[in-house]
Amino acid sequence: MIELAALVFLIAGALLGFWVSDMRIKGQVDAAKSKAEQHLQKTADETAIKAKQIIADDKEDIMQYQKIADDEIESQKEENITRENRLNQHEKYLEQMKNRLTKYTNDLNERSDEQAKVQDDIDDVMHQAEDIWQQRELTLQSISHIDKNYARHAVLNHTENALRREKDIEVKYNLSESKVAANKIANDLVIEAIQRGPRDEPRSHIERNIALPSSDIKSKLIGKDEQHVRLLQTLTGTDLIFDEDYPLLLHIVTHDPIRREIARTTIESLIISRHFTNSNIEYLVNTTTQKVNAALRETGETVVHSLHVGRVHPDLMKIIGKLKFRTSYGQNVLYHSIETAQLTGALAAELGLNTQLAKRAGLLHDIGKAIDHEVGGTHVELGVKLTEAFGENEVVVNSIASHHGDVEPTDPIAILVATADAISGARPGARSESIEEYVSRLRNLENIANQHKGVRDSYAIQAGREIRIIVNPEMLNDDNSKLLTKHVKDQIQDELTYPGKIKVTTIRELKAVQYVGKNKKRNHNTVKEA
Repeated sequence: MIELAALVFLIAGALLGFWVSDMRIKGQVDAAKSKAEQHLQKTADETAIKAKQIIADDKEDIMQYQKIADDEIESQKEENITRENRLNQHEKYLEQMKNRLTKYTNDLNERSDEQAKVQDDIDDVMHQAEDIWQQRELTLQSISHIDKNYARHAVLNHTENALRREKDIEVKYNLSESKVAANKIANDLVIEAIQRGPRDEPRSHIERNIALPSSDIKSKLIGKDEQHVRLLQTLTGTDLIFDEDYPLLLHIVTHDPIRREIARTTIESLIISRHFTNSNIEYLVNTTTQKVNAALRETGETVVHSLHVGRVHPDLMKIIGKLKFRTSYGQNVLYHSIETAQLTGALAAELGLNTQLAKRAGLLHDIGKAIDHEVGGTHVELGVKLTEAFGENEVVVNSIASHHGDVEPTDPIAILVATADAISGARPGARSESIEEYVSRLRNLENIANQHKGVRDSYAIQAGREIRIIVNPEMLNDDNSKLLTKHVKDQIQDELTYPGKIKVTTIRELKAVQYVGKNKKRNHNTVKEA
């Protein structure tokens, strides 16, 4: 029973707890529903308020848009009215233009009819003129007994003969004028070419000698048993000879200017380094040879590019560079070739010829001198063979062959090359002499004067253009001094080669000095010159 009562109470408690829980849940649900309804009501109210506000704002925007649209419509109406007025005016204008064109068309038709009538009258007159002309020709033929074709040929022959005579007279006159003015025109062309051509540049002499700084350097350069000098001579292909009068002056003797330059540069490098050994000599000779060969091509490229003579074979450019170490009559052959190219180009420009080809021919005209010490033959023959081997233009080859008159020139450029060559070689200051030649010429002048009896001293002055001879007045009188002057002049003329004129002056001076008491009295004879 107790268990049953407990079970009943337990069930009753469970049911009661379930009911209480259900009631609590229902209360919560009702509270949530109430709260949700309130929230929905609040949201609905806020939405309604916002909707009203939006509608109010939209109404204001719509009113503004409506006003703007109305204003635009009104403006379009006014503009349409204006356009309509303009169209009406344009239609009126077109109507007026139509009336004017109609009037003009009628006037043109009337004038065309009138011109047609005038043209008909002109045609009638022309037909009448042709009939009269034919009648005139027939009348003239019947009177002169000459037909039309014969008269035409006679007039043409007469006119032709007259023109031929006028042409012959004009040609003869122009030929005479050309002959008279040829020298002046040629001189003007040459002067213009010289002025537009080469620039005067500092002249560089090719050194053939080296002045050693001391006797110690000389002994080291010679070496034990002359082994250093012999090695240098063998490697460079030159002869090294010391001057008898100046022991420290070393002469480099060779016909090859490139070898001379290699030997000179090597010896100068040895003097600077002061390392005189066989291995160093061999090293410096090899290094200098490479530098000189590279400098040859660089020099040729510089010259070719500066003159704008077109493409030149690289080996030919190296041969052009060799001309830098070649001289002729004291004139550097490379500078002479550049001058000739510039002068030839200037002359060709004045005559309307190919300036590039002219400068190319002028540059290569003495190219044979670069190898004449290596191969037998004249520089003209070698230059012709060399340029033919490199496929140069026939005008260039003929310019080389004819610039000394060996063959006849076949092109005007060849004549210009010969002219420019003569100008470059003959202009003042073009050809000079080395220091050795200059000193030798002065010594020769003084030696000739000192050979004669009665000469006390002689001095070559003004770069050898004058020699002054001082004679012993007790051995030679005035007449003998004059005779001595003539003998020296004749001997210089017969034995020496000299540029320009050389003035020979003989000075004879006698002084007589005496003293009387404290006052000194001097009697001087007048200086006499012959």
